Amino acid sequence: MHIRYFAWLREIIGVGSEEVTMTSIGASTASVMDLVAHLRASSPAHAKAFTDMTKIRVAVNCEYASLTQSLKTGDEVAFFPPVTGG
Repeated sequence: MHIRYFAWLREIIGVGSEEVTMTSIGASTASVMDLVAHLRASSPAHAKAFTDMTKIRVAVNCEYASLTQSLKTGDEVAFFPPVTGG
């Protein structure tokens, strides 16, 4: 899976994107929340970035998704803060 980070998430984690395999998550099927748990455990920066999931939105393959969304190999998952217009 291709993981992308935007705005302050990218600043905290220190990269704009990274690759994660389903096997590294430890399951052949996983949800966004399983991915978040894996990312939190991967580094202190990730743990800090994903402390409060109420402040983070997620998209899977360019469509808004919930934390219970199922993931598969080849998906693109993007994490970003809520946006406002003006």
